[in-house]
Amino acid sequence: MLILLLAYLGGILTIVSPCILPVLPFVFARAGRSFLRSTLPLLVGMAATFALVATLAAVGGGWAVRANEAGRWAALALLALFGLALVFPALSDRLTRPLVALGSKLSEKRSEESIWSSTVLGVATGLLWAPCAGPILGIIFTAAAINGASFNTSLLLLAYALGAATSLALALMVGGKLFARMKKSLGASERIRQVLGILVLAGVAAIALGLDTRVLAKLSSGQTAALETGLARKLGLGQGMDESRTRTNALGHLVLPDEGELPAFDGLGPWFNSPPLTREQLRGKVVLIDFWTYSCINCLRSTPYVRAWHERYAKDGLVVIGVHAPEFAFEREPANVARAMRELGIRYPVALDNDYRLWRALKNNYWPAHYFVDAKGRVRYHHFGEGNYGMQERVVRQLLAEAGRAPAGGAARPSSAGAQQPAAIGAIRSPETYIGYWRADRFVSPGGLLRDQPKTYAPAPLKLNAWSFEGRWINQQKSSRSLTAGAKIHYRFHARDLHLVLASATGKPIRFRVTIDGQAPGEDRGIDIAADGSGRVATERLYQLIRQKGPVRERMFTIEFLDPGVEAFAFTFG
Repeated sequence: MLILLLAYLGGILTIVSPCILPVLPFVFARAGRSFLRSTLPLLVGMAATFALVATLAAVGGGWAVRANEAGRWAALALLALFGLALVFPALSDRLTRPLVALGSKLSEKRSEESIWSSTVLGVATGLLWAPCAGPILGIIFTAAAINGASFNTSLLLLAYALGAATSLALALMVGGKLFARMKKSLGASERIRQVLGILVLAGVAAIALGLDTRVLAKLSSGQTAALETGLARKLGLGQGMDESRTRTNALGHLVLPDEGELPAFDGLGPWFNSPPLTREQLRGKVVLIDFWTYSCINCLRSTPYVRAWHERYAKDGLVVIGVHAPEFAFEREPANVARAMRELGIRYPVALDNDYRLWRALKNNYWPAHYFVDAKGRVRYHHFGEGNYGMQERVVRQLLAEAGRAPAGGAARPSSAGAQQPAAIGAIRSPETYIGYWRADRFVSPGGLLRDQPKTYAPAPLKLNAWSFEGRWINQQKSSRSLTAGAKIHYRFHARDLHLVLASATGKPIRFRVTIDGQAPGEDRGIDIAADGSGRVATERLYQLIRQKGPVRERMFTIEFLDPGVEAFAFTFG
C-alpha cells in the first residue's frame, strides 16, 4: 500500500515538470465543458492507456516499443486533426457530419457532449504522454523489466498515471475558471478556441520532433527527481539497511532481525570455482550472497572487499557466493563471466542467475546487493550498493561468533587497482548515462535519436552531462552500434574517472582514440588506454578511459572509433 501511495504522489508531481507541457493544450481544450462527460473520460482514458502501454514497454521488449511508436504516430494524426478542427470552424463542421453518425465527435461542438469522443481523445493523449522518468517511475520500470509482467506492475503504473491525471484535473479546474472569465469579459470564445487549436498543433509538432522527451525532459529532470527522491526517502523506500538503521544491545552486539529463510538455489548455474551448492549443504556455515554483474562499476568497486572477506574468513566458516545477474546480453555468456573472474582475481564460488531466479526469490533490485545468512540458513542482514564496508564486516564477524567460530585477529585488508579503486565521490557531478534508447537521456545531436534505424549524426554544443554522436550509428534498445570508421561519441562530464561499457559487434578488435578537451589525455589516461589516447575494444566489458591526476574539473571527452562495428552501452563515473 505504501508503494502505491508513493507512485500516486510521484504522478502528482508530474505537473511541475515541463515534460507535461505538450499534454496540457489537449486537456485545457476541454475547459468549460462538462466534467463528467468530457474532462473525466479524457483523464481516465489517458491514465489507463499510459498504464497499459507502459506495462508493455517495461516487459515486452523491442516489439512493444515498436508498437508504441506506431501508436504515437496514429495519435499524432488524430490530435492534429482535432487541432485543425479547432482552428478552422468550417473544417470542424465538415468533419463532424460523418463523425456524429459514428458517435465519435472529435472537435468542439455546441451540441450534446459525447463521453465516447472524450475517451478517444484521452486514449490518444495517453499514447503521447512521456513523463520524465524520475526515481519513482524508474523503480517501477526496473522491477517490471526484471520480474516480468504482473498485476502489481500494472497497478503501480496506473497509480502513477492517476496521480498525474489528478494534478491535471486540478489544473483544469483553475484553468477552466480563467477561461470562463476570459470568455465573459472579452466575448472572444471563437478566438480562444482557435488559440487552443494552435497550441494543440504546436504540441503535436513538438512531439513529432521529439522535443517533448529531449528538451522538456532535460529541463525538468533535476526539479522532479529531487522532489520524488525526497518522497522516496521519507517513505523509507529504495534504501539499504545500514548503520543508521541497525541497533546494538547492552552488550554492544548488533541486533540483527530474522529476514526469512535463504531461498533454494534452483535454476542457478553454471557454477565456477565450486561444484553446484545447495542450501542444505550450507547449514552450519555463514553465507554471504553477493549479487553482481561484471560490467557494473559499483560491483567492481565492491569486489575487493568481498574478495578480502573470503580470504580472511573462509577458514572460520564463511562461504561467499557470487550470484552473477546480467544487465546486458553479453554478460549472460559463461565464457565472458569466467574471463572477468580471472581478471578480477575471484576465487570464491560464483553461479550464474541468468533467469533472475534467486534475484526474484530475495526480491532484490540492486547491483551490488549483499545478503548475510547465519548458520541456521536465515537471512539476517542486507546491504544495497557501495559503502558501509566496516558495518558489513562487523556483521560477518558477529554471525561467525554466533555459530561458535569467532574469528581471531583483525579486520580484512582489501586491495584494489584500476577501476576497482574507490570513487572520488565528492567530485562526481555526472550520472550514469545509458546509450540505448530504452534509458537514454540528455542526448543533443540534431534530430534526436532514431530508433533501430541507421542515421548519420552531427555533433552539437554540449553543456555539462550532455552527449552526442558524430558519424553513422544505429541506436538500439540497450546499446548503439557504429556503422562506419570514424564514428564518435562526445560527452561533457565532471568526475575523476570516466568509464564506458563497450563490445565488438564484429568479433574482431576495434581500434579507438580518446581525447580530453581536444588533446591526448597524457597523465589523465585511464588504465585501458595509452597516453596518446589509443586503445582497442577486444572483449565485452567496462573500459576505464579517463582518470584525472590533478584537480577534478569539467572536461570534454571524445572517443573516435577507427574501425566500424563497436557497440557502446553506458557511461559510468568515479
